[in-house]
Amino acid sequence: MAAPVPGIVTRDAAQTPLGPDLGHDPDLAAVAHVISAVRERAPLVHCITATVSMGIVADGLLAAGARPMMTETEAEAPVVTTVADALAVNLGTLSTDAMDGIPATVAAAVRDGRPWVLDPTAIGLAPVRTPLARRLLDSRPVVVRGNASEVLALVGSGTGGRGADSLSAPAAADEAAREVVRRTGGAVAVSGATDLVLDAGRSTLVARGTSQLTRVTGTGCLLGALTAACSVVAEDGFEAALAATVWMNVAGELAAERAAGPGSFRMHLLDALDGVGAEGGR
Repeated sequence: MAAPVPGIVTRDAAQTPLGPDLGHDPDLAAVAHVISAVRERAPLVHCITATVSMGIVADGLLAAGARPMMTETEAEAPVVTTVADALAVNLGTLSTDAMDGIPATVAAAVRDGRPWVLDPTAIGLAPVRTPLARRLLDSRPVVVRGNASEVLALVGSGTGGRGADSLSAPAAADEAAREVVRRTGGAVAVSGATDLVLDAGRSTLVARGTSQLTRVTGTGCLLGALTAACSVVAEDGFEAALAATVWMNVAGELAAERAAGPGSFRMHLLDALDGVGAEGGR
């Protein structure tokens, strides 16, 4: 997600448009029903996420109208995920506890039919998280969300980026994303200057957002968790990924308009996640 460029460009098997202009922001109008449903349902999302991003993930979910829960140990995580509505797995600061707890927790979510989202943060050269992320694809996440370098590394087509930073544009990961879709049967969301969201029959470019989103730790982790929240109420993974991507990008645009810098941007981002699509909001 980078400098704002207006509009969504969409294409699918039938070459149909995303939707009619139903309001001030047609991009937002196309996913407003998912945003409203998240606020009405207030889904509980079990987040196994990076330590450095726990605060913004928890606060962001609450601001959006969802509810966070966080634990990663093998002794507890598979048990507590049975009361969650969805699971978000992020490999950002993979601990020994999480390395052991994630497979069992994903298995519990799959067993109970709960949607789960995989965010393969910083895979590529990392010798533990990379094979773990590839194995987790067999558990068929409803959405895989990452940057282009991570998606390429997921299918063995690249060595990853520099930590969590991508060295490739989303378009470069198109075929890799399609390979992930073939393996999971779900959707893939590739973040970048223009975000790419696709599944087996649809492919959408979301050209929204702001470069400020890359200057605050954890916004990508929050997007993965927000995608999990949307997956509870959306028709499928594609709709969940698209709704979360538009929601976060539009919120980022609003926050950037109000912020003086990265510190105040974080605060305004939380306010904007609450206000996007709401009465009196954008």
